[in-house]
Amino acid sequence: MNENTKKLFSATATPLASIFGSGFLVIVPILAGAVGPYSLTAMAAVCGLAYAVGCVIRYNIRHAEPLLENDQVPKRTRYYEGASDLALVAAYVISVCLYINILASFLLGGIGEQYDTPRNEHILSVAVIALIGAIGYFKGLQALAKLEKLALGVTLLIIVALFAGFASYDIKTIAGDIQWPKVPSHSWWEILTIVGGTLIVVQGFETSRYLGKAFDAPTRIQSSRLSQIISTVVYLVFIALATPLMHFLGDTVKDNDLIMLAGKASVLLPLPLVIAAVLSQFSAAVADTLGGSGNTVEATHNHVDLKQATLLICGGSVILAFAPTLTILALASRAFAFYYMLQCFVASSLTKSALQRFLFRLLAAVLAFVTFFSVPAG
Repeated sequence: MNENTKKLFSATATPLASIFGSGFLVIVPILAGAVGPYSLTAMAAVCGLAYAVGCVIRYNIRHAEPLLENDQVPKRTRYYEGASDLALVAAYVISVCLYINILASFLLGGIGEQYDTPRNEHILSVAVIALIGAIGYFKGLQALAKLEKLALGVTLLIIVALFAGFASYDIKTIAGDIQWPKVPSHSWWEILTIVGGTLIVVQGFETSRYLGKAFDAPTRIQSSRLSQIISTVVYLVFIALATPLMHFLGDTVKDNDLIMLAGKASVLLPLPLVIAAVLSQFSAAVADTLGGSGNTVEATHNHVDLKQATLLICGGSVILAFAPTLTILALASRAFAFYYMLQCFVASSLTKSALQRFLFRLLAAVLAFVTFFSVPAG
């Protein structure tokens, strides 16, 4: 493996870990409850929307970054960029809370269904967020950030194991009679707003935009694109293999139902799934705490230092931790959609192409819909 390939793989690890940390654990029950047998189509639509946004992020890496660094942009562009930095901080607060809530749900669900209560989830979530905040304040989170590649490796292994387990179940049922999930009784508006609320599950590709100190622009553009291609293929295969098991899900959408589905495919899957969930969500929460803290320091022009920023991020996450996980997920989707919309405005304000400007604004309109109207599943 040559040096450029190693550099690309290293640059791809961060956005890919963030994407898988955001949603593969919860997407199956959400789509099953929203669209049932049409889950693959819905997943393809969400991935398509995310890829379009990724094109905007990569445009801004190539074109906006140099102009912003040299202060050669219109005033409105700098306003959009500054507003998007603040929006990203708020999105990080929500996403840290989301990751830890998912961690708590899977850990308690893995221990035993009797322990998986809202009260226990809230207590565990607050405790873990407080632990991250304390470590960040007194010791710094850089050492914990090294978990990222380990977490990504474990996550990819469990995804492969789930693929194998679900595929084995599907092959067995083909010989008999496949029972497809029923079509939920939702209106088109309800479907659009619920599916729009899953945007967070494909979030993470934008982290390449903020790795400028470690990688050059061409590498970051390639890593962002590669992370989206890999994650899109994985998500589509995952949903396709999981659809024949969706009939096991009840009418109530539960965030940790994947544990039950894994058990239906193989008794060997639930334990490694829970371990991977805990590791990946903790790693993703640490990464977003670091990212949010760094953005806060920059957005406040060093009026808030890194320790104070860490406490602000974790403090906001603690407040949100008492909301249901699926509500936090929809809120996170709204927050990132707003950030992406502002990035569309940045790109639109710089392009000289009328067609590009139209497409950037059209995408911004779609993201505005997600920002204002997306709702939690269930």
